[in-house]
Amino acid sequence: MDVPKYLSRIGFSGPAEPSLDVLRAVHSCHLHSVPFENLTIHSGGRVQLDLPALYEKVVNQRRGGFCYEVNGLFSWLLAQLGFQVTLLSAQVKRPAGFYGPPFDHLLLMVTIDGGRWLCDVGFGTAVFPTPLSLDTGGLQEKGHRVYRLRRADGMIFAEWQQEENRGADGDWVDFYKFTLEPRCFQDFFQMCQYHQTSPCSLFFCKSLCMLFKSNSKVAYIGRRLTTTRFPEVPGGKVEITTRELRDEEVPGILAETFGIFLKSPLLIKDEEIMAPE
Repeated sequence: MDVPKYLSRIGFSGPAEPSLDVLRAVHSCHLHSVPFENLTIHSGGRVQLDLPALYEKVVNQRRGGFCYEVNGLFSWLLAQLGFQVTLLSAQVKRPAGFYGPPFDHLLLMVTIDGGRWLCDVGFGTAVFPTPLSLDTGGLQEKGHRVYRLRRADGMIFAEWQQEENRGADGDWVDFYKFTLEPRCFQDFFQMCQYHQTSPCSLFFCKSLCMLFKSNSKVAYIGRRLTTTRFPEVPGGKVEITTRELRDEEVPGILAETFGIFLKSPLLIKDEEIMAPE
């Protein structure tokens, strides 16, 4: 890995010692520079969990990836910078209310001076801009949302509040659950293949690409481009605009909005996700 080149790719500059300030900065820079996307699956390729290959894709080709790719590669960068990194397995909560299987999602725990921090630059929707403390069950305000990590039944549940419901009496939404059991990268290989081939997986059923910006999120899914603008002050209104796309517009949108130039034609896909039997 060429560490300075990776840091340049995500727009980070300055000393890169393994400190909490640096962790927060590189986490934020990564989230706002590397798209969450699955376009390899829909342009004739397959995702292989090989760190040098992922470095080539994300850094040299300026692409993105889904959780196994970007969080896996991010863990390598953090280790190169001298951080103590542990890979964790999470189960993602589906819209129907059930949780996916173990290794459904890869996320990271970083330990600094005895403190433990949850890092995730590869979730797409409910991702947090800077790491969450694993040593508190209290409220953690991050940008336009409030998060908390709730412990129950031997699991840690990651939750966030809707912008319009934030506060002591607000509604909480679970987005995944996990334990602190250390994992290795190879543990995720089987589920990575599942998400590329199963009609029960979002990543197989829909071509997508998302990127967070300073105060907004832009998301391409199938033949739609949705821009979400978050309020600059608590209690402000979230503004969402959606644009329908023609097939011939999609490559230009990927290039102009996300900086992605695919080597092979994209199979645009937006199919219904099947429920597991």
